[in-house]
Amino acid sequence: MRVTKFSHACVRVVRDGAVLVIDPGGFSERAALDGVDAILITHEHADHLDVDKLADALDKRPDAKVYTHAEVAAKLGALNGVVHTVTAGETFTAAGMEIRAHGGWHAVIHPDIPVVPNLGYVVEGRLYHPGDSFDVPVDADIETLFVPVTAPWLKVSEAIDFVRQVAPRRAYALHDSLANDNGLGLLDRLLGQYSGAEYSRLVPGETVDA
Repeated sequence: MRVTKFSHACVRVVRDGAVLVIDPGGFSERAALDGVDAILITHEHADHLDVDKLADALDKRPDAKVYTHAEVAAKLGALNGVVHTVTAGETFTAAGMEIRAHGGWHAVIHPDIPVVPNLGYVVEGRLYHPGDSFDVPVDADIETLFVPVTAPWLKVSEAIDFVRQVAPRRAYALHDSLANDNGLGLLDRLLGQYSGAEYSRLVPGETVDA
């Protein structure tokens, strides 16, 4: 698989010519959706789901399918014909790749803020995108982990411990558009030193093997 990291939380996976995109939100580039065959949405927040961007992509790729939690699907009424609902623990095929959904809930931002559903996705048993959570996938030998590094709901010690629990071979920064270069540089040093994985932060548009 070839994996391209786009801005913030958006990841594009290509295998045997098929294109899978996870979380094309408001901060990510429209180019992430070029030629898309399937789209996975972790949760409803605008930095992970841009409905207009999604609709434009589906106009160009009418055979593309969207997979997400039922509560997110309910907000995509105009796109209902291409949206498939999935639940935590379910395994399904998207863009010819095996996907397993994990977790169930977004991390708590503050007790006064309602918690929304969130699904993390394991792709082909070895790449994990957790959305906005630190849910650890069970029965999976993760080689490539995307780890959230900046958010109102996390601190760096939690990100480090998450990588240690998942124990991937390599980890890449996710959810990384909410800090300036000074903050990101500090986070990179801490995760690189303490996470126990080969850690790096990809620039938008950078592609790696996974």
